[in-house]
Amino acid sequence: MGHKVHPIGFRLGVVKGWQSRWYAERHYKDLLAEDFKLRKMIQKELANAAISRIEIERAAANQVTVVIHTAKPGIVIGKSGEKVDRLRTALEKETKKRVRLNILEIRQPELDAYLVGRSIAEQLEKRVSFRRAMKQAVQKTMRANAKGIRVVVGGRLGGAEIARTEKEVEGKIPLHTLRADIDYGLAEAHTTFGVIGIKVWIYKGDVLPTKRREPSEAAQEAASAFTTHERGEGGERRGDRRPQRGERGDRAPRGDRPARPQGDRGERAPRTDRPQGERGERAPRSDRPQGERAPRTDRPRGERAPRPQGERPPRPQGERAARPPRAEKSEPVAQATPAPAPEPITEAQVPQEPQVPETPQTPPPTPQANETNATESE
Repeated sequence: MGHKVHPIGFRLGVVKGWQSRWYAERHYKDLLAEDFKLRKMIQKELANAAISRIEIERAAANQVTVVIHTAKPGIVIGKSGEKVDRLRTALEKETKKRVRLNILEIRQPELDAYLVGRSIAEQLEKRVSFRRAMKQAVQKTMRANAKGIRVVVGGRLGGAEIARTEKEVEGKIPLHTLRADIDYGLAEAHTTFGVIGIKVWIYKGDVLPTKRREPSEAAQEAASAFTTHERGEGGERRGDRRPQRGERGDRAPRGDRPARPQGDRGERAPRTDRPQGERGERAPRSDRPQGERAPRTDRPRGERAPRPQGERPPRPQGERAARPPRAEKSEPVAQATPAPAPEPITEAQVPQEPQVPETPQTPPPTPQANETNATESE
């Protein structure tokens, strides 16, 4: 429980590669010890050059190729390449073989786990607060577009008598995902209180399987996909499309179904004409309430007020003009009354007479009232 597998060793052959690339049968132990001595010598000679890793290749029996990944190539090369030449002669003297040195620059040291741990260790050796050093390292790494970082510091932190472990995490670190590109580094800070260990995990993102395919395999897959595409267009795909079109042709008679309701709608059209005729007959009836609703139009002053005003003035004027000759000829009133009776205009006038009390019929009772008053006075 709690034991962690080395992230780089766990991903060898999947995402990561080996730092020593050579093959040996009988002299395996000698070559392994020689690699260990070469790395130790280079780290000692270039302690302040920010060297991340050293790769060793052995293509021939008497030739060794050393690749140095550093964040400060100027320190490794020196003035006009003096340091490189001295380092090469020292390595050839140690191995008694021909040595080739290649120096590669690390463009983003904030994304290298070992360099981040080494920077924290240097700060702890200068008596900087471990929390401050950890937080600064995490912030710098996340600013460099890393997806996650974890820093674990263990030892006599701050000079405490009891050793403890502190951890700073930001982002995510999927250790169980093999395709995740996770860099791991271990550094040590030698302080006056003792040794403090720093472990750093940096998650850079996932390595897709398409990037790890060989070009020959990709070419074969492209050729096979091209041949299948041609065959599909010539035979299978077109054959599949034809029955689909046939199916759509079978669905064509379904279009007759909407035609039937269309015919029904045509029969319903004359039914709409009948109520229209009835509504035409109701139009004069609407004139009746217009005369009655004249005082009521004051409430919806916005809409009903202008409509009755435009229709009312001509109608009462024509009716009032006909009334004064009736009043002058008192004898033929009975003869004049049957003439307007058959006309529809009198039907509209009949409800108006009982509703309007201001008609000229009021003056004839007035003399009767005067007579009664006169009799009372007599």
